[in-house]
Amino acid sequence: MVVKKVAGTKAVKPIAKVATSKKIVNSRTVKPVVKSSVSKKAVVRKNVSSKKKAVLNSVPSAKDKVPVSSVARKSAPSKKSSVTSVSSGGKFGIINKAPKKRKKFERVSSGIKNLDKIISGGFGKNSTNLIVGGSGNGKSIFSIQFLLEGVKRGESVLYITFEEKKDVFYANMLELGWDLEKYEKEGKFFFLSYTPQKVRTMLEEGGGEIESIVLTQKVSRIVMDSITAFVMLFNTEVEMREGTLSLFSMLRGWTCTSLLVYERDPLIDEREKSRVLEFETDSLVFLYFIRLKKDRERFLEVYKMRGTNHSTNIYSYEIKAGKGISVSATPYKGKLRK
Repeated sequence: MVVKKVAGTKAVKPIAKVATSKKIVNSRTVKPVVKSSVSKKAVVRKNVSSKKKAVLNSVPSAKDKVPVSSVARKSAPSKKSSVTSVSSGGKFGIINKAPKKRKKFERVSSGIKNLDKIISGGFGKNSTNLIVGGSGNGKSIFSIQFLLEGVKRGESVLYITFEEKKDVFYANMLELGWDLEKYEKEGKFFFLSYTPQKVRTMLEEGGGEIESIVLTQKVSRIVMDSITAFVMLFNTEVEMREGTLSLFSMLRGWTCTSLLVYERDPLIDEREKSRVLEFETDSLVFLYFIRLKKDRERFLEVYKMRGTNHSTNIYSYEIKAGKGISVSATPYKGKLRK
């Protein structure tokens, strides 16, 4: 194309031809972009459905099911892991955690021959136990034998009496071969003479001298001999129940195994005063001293003991010097009468 130059004017560049709708790039034809009529929601749904299909396709069929044992082998936990068992469920093996072990019910030996066999190994630890019997049954001997068993095991024990004088009581126990004064000097046996009124005051104040001894000396066994006078302090059954519950609550709070002695003949005396005690206590042991033919004989019965599969039979027992109470290994076959 020839362009003429006109004087006084600038040269005009030739006008390029307009490109067609098709553009050649690297020898390939690119079609113009056409807007899709498909909405974004439809695309999202399509993607979700495709993912579901992918998951379903990955689930093994019944033919291709992997045995549970092989799953367990592949995913075997380390020794420190709490996973211990594999059980099948649905299409996959379900790994279950091992159940927690229940805390074993601890026992405290009574120290009385053959009695532990009757009560599944001894009294429950930190329990409150009531010994009921009339005069001459050996209730104090029973309780001291219980405490001395603790001394043998290296425990500190406490004997609380409302009626006995220390020197007289020690002399009586020495006749049976038990030197309580010796154990007291060794710091294992503690003797405390208390009045029932002081016990009531202790409950109102919340501790007192008894609590001081229990905590400082780390006492694990306590005997109260006898609690009869304490119960008689209350005028009504409601007051007696409140006082009894307070006493039991305090004893359990000290984490001690306690033995309470109550004066009553189970075959003759009515249980009006001791009914609350017998209901609230963890275990109840009856001691009998009755005449059979010409002589009197002693018998023992475990009337109740919580959390214990105890014998419901009646057993005879003897008291011997140096040995104390020894319960018969076989039940008594006769019947006890008043």
